[in-house]
Amino acid sequence: MTQKLSGPMLPPAAGGMPRQLVVLLHGYGADGNDLIDLGRHWAELLPEALFVAPNAPEPCAGNPFGFQWFALALDRTISRVAGVPETSGVLVNFLAELWGQTGLAARDTVLVGFSQGAMMALHVGLALAEPPAGIVSFSGALVLPEGLGQGALPPVCLIHGDSDQVVDPGLSAAAAQTLSAAGVAVSYHVSPGTAHGISPDGLAFATAFLQGCFTAND
Repeated sequence: MTQKLSGPMLPPAAGGMPRQLVVLLHGYGADGNDLIDLGRHWAELLPEALFVAPNAPEPCAGNPFGFQWFALALDRTISRVAGVPETSGVLVNFLAELWGQTGLAARDTVLVGFSQGAMMALHVGLALAEPPAGIVSFSGALVLPEGLGQGALPPVCLIHGDSDQVVDPGLSAAAAQTLSAAGVAVSYHVSPGTAHGISPDGLAFATAFLQGCFTAND
């Protein structure tokens, strides 16, 4: 695939060249603006970080004003198992261009995704030749990349609302079990009473994880 991704970004709050990179991947039917506010929330915590929130590569079939990482069929399992790997190359190329432009690398990068974006973050982040500093998955699911466990693996943060009726919370529970068994350092949090969204307690859990990712690389 040859599509190029673009979307909103926030330069480092401290000014100057970035020392860290946080890539924010939105969910089905949204766009980069849907998650860029996470960058504003984390800007004071990570003043030297560049926050980038690309739009997914396809116009959304279910929302003409939004984008999708992959199309949804009636069988959602088939949709993600086929769609995530098919789109992964676009995201890998996007990351490579970002690193080339900024002089940063995977080790300076955290991938953060919501729903479809979380599925992309997990699949791509776990398959990179050099692991990223971390991966945060809000309301996502794991589509295993080939060769998991054959090289260094990044820490992973999984957050899911227990009342989510869009993406089964059990998918994050299963991902936590699978990744832990593969030797991944997993931080797992269930947000009580939360539907398909990011709750304050889930955001606080992700914030602590994010800070730890970059502290470990200092």
